[in-house]
Amino acid sequence: MAVTHQVWNQIQLNDLRLMRRVHRWRAPRWFRILMILSTRLGDGWVWYALTAILLLFGGPLRFLAIAAGASAGVVGILLFRALKSISRRKRPCEIEPHCWASILPPDKYSFPSGHTISAFSVAISVGFFYPELQPCLLGLAFLIAISRIILGMHFLSDVVAGLAIGVGLGWTSFHIFSNL
Repeated sequence: MAVTHQVWNQIQLNDLRLMRRVHRWRAPRWFRILMILSTRLGDGWVWYALTAILLLFGGPLRFLAIAAGASAGVVGILLFRALKSISRRKRPCEIEPHCWASILPPDKYSFPSGHTISAFSVAISVGFFYPELQPCLLGLAFLIAISRIILGMHFLSDVVAGLAIGVGLGWTSFHIFSNL
């Protein structure tokens, strides 16, 4: 148990160091706009647009891909809500003010990153059905995840945990729906 405690303390220490660097960095205007746009797309808009595009142009796999992405996304939402209520970890923006970002968090707790879980669960599950879209979907998922750190909404460990959960959900959902 002492080793687990030491590891967690080291993770938190590294998270706080990175948070302080990010919160004090005056990013170029174009980068600030990109991060805010990325985080807003991760609010769900891009996934609704993807659903509409797949319905119109997705071919014979569209319903399976949409079902896999939606299932992974819904399970991800339920999972991150449960984990946040258990962890009750404060958000970086509550610990130290950010020098330029003033976005309001969607909920009270930080761990894990729900935006990251949603982004990777949908990107992975849909991307396996449409390999030609996967690089774009993964690029968008990474932008959303990075934006959560840059904007002071999450610590690095929140995003890494969200990425791992999202990838696992996306992979599982794809395998369930591709075998139907």
